[in-house]
Amino acid sequence: MNYEPVIGLEVHAQLLTASKIFCGCSTQFGREPNANTCPVCCGFPGVLPVLNKKVVEFAIKAGLATHCEITRSSVLARKNYFYPDLPKGYQISQYELPICQNGYVEFDLNGATKRVRLTRIHMEEDAGKNIHDAHGDSSLVDLNRAGVPLLEIVSEPDMGATEEAGAYLRTLRAILQYLAICDGNMEEGSFRCDANISVRPVGTEALGTKIEIKNLNSFRAVERAIEFEIQRQSETLDDGGSLVQETRLWDEHREETRSMRSKESAHDYRYFPDPDLLPLVVPESWIDEVRAGLPELPAARRQRFGAEYGLPSYDAELLTSRKDVADYFENAVKIHANPKALSNWIVGDLFRVLKDRKLDEQLYIKTWPLPAPRLAELVQLIDQGKINGKIAKSIFEELLDSDKTAQQIVSEKGLEQVSDSGSIEAAIDKVLAANGKQVEQFRAGNDKVFGFIVGQVMKATQGKANPQKVNEILRDKLK
Repeated sequence: MNYEPVIGLEVHAQLLTASKIFCGCSTQFGREPNANTCPVCCGFPGVLPVLNKKVVEFAIKAGLATHCEITRSSVLARKNYFYPDLPKGYQISQYELPICQNGYVEFDLNGATKRVRLTRIHMEEDAGKNIHDAHGDSSLVDLNRAGVPLLEIVSEPDMGATEEAGAYLRTLRAILQYLAICDGNMEEGSFRCDANISVRPVGTEALGTKIEIKNLNSFRAVERAIEFEIQRQSETLDDGGSLVQETRLWDEHREETRSMRSKESAHDYRYFPDPDLLPLVVPESWIDEVRAGLPELPAARRQRFGAEYGLPSYDAELLTSRKDVADYFENAVKIHANPKALSNWIVGDLFRVLKDRKLDEQLYIKTWPLPAPRLAELVQLIDQGKINGKIAKSIFEELLDSDKTAQQIVSEKGLEQVSDSGSIEAAIDKVLAANGKQVEQFRAGNDKVFGFIVGQVMKATQGKANPQKVNEILRDKLK
């Protein structure tokens, strides 16, 4: 039987606040275990939480950027479960009245616009971290992460393919990075994803048994886990087996999912409003203030790059998928207004260097191997006719990590393009005299040898001749 997948994603995004959600402890990553703790985040008896206003502001930003309704009065609730890294015995989260509801995320995929609805965005605190097998047979607990503020972003099951899930996640992460509320670092756990997957016979409407996959710490892991789980569920049903609602873990090394526990339902957590925290009332004036301060988001910037700079959609998509790359491009355009040429250099040559040096794996590139003004100057020299494209390629490589400008390299090495008609004509005459056979072939109708003759002229001028003038003069002489 043919099956179709139904996919929904739950994303936990760690917020870029200096302090935790209910206390003043630092959120700095990488501190020694239990250094960022206090009686509040350690769950000591008698302590009281105080809500971090910045967390609420960031939640409103995320909601507005994803077209959500902002709940004017939301409630913080206790989610009760026992685990060693949860010192209070409950997690402060939101349940019936989250701060954001009914939004959506849109992205382009295979020439079409896909919309994924959002059920909710809610605030909650993170748990601590258990460290196993580090001290004999004991497990250790690090509470540095306990109380770190999170947004949980829950999608509707609107995705029907692995590539849709990947595109959704990349789009959502870009939005959060543009908002500067989450760094999106999946390896450090500040952007985490759980995938809910079911399969159903093609053409049916009823949903299959939902299975949750955890331990997904990269886009590749998400995509590989979904692919594996779709195949596993389909084969189980084809073999006459049944599926149970459960939580499974992704094993990165074996590239397979394995059963972790039966899937809990909401009533298992015994949600109830936290008696230590009043309902959160968000005035309309605050929402308006946050809306007025929103930055230009990826979709709007992509459209503007097409309209303002005349870039094709492919270029605009690549340039705006990362805020640092989009900023780099616009800084270069300010120096020299040739957007398409600059885009070609960035998407081609610069992206190659970033990949080779693994700089594209950084969340935000602070130090570029070639500053934007220097790339702009290189393109400007080409447009001014001072150098040709081939010479520019060699200069580009020399500019990397150099303090020199493109003009300095051109001057020092005598690379300025030869555009003088007399000099070019003289070089052409010598080449024609030395390649009489190819000249006769061209005049006999073999157009392919024209490129060979041009190459010989460029070689004779050490690549410095203006290619356009070479072509023009050479064709006149070969008539």
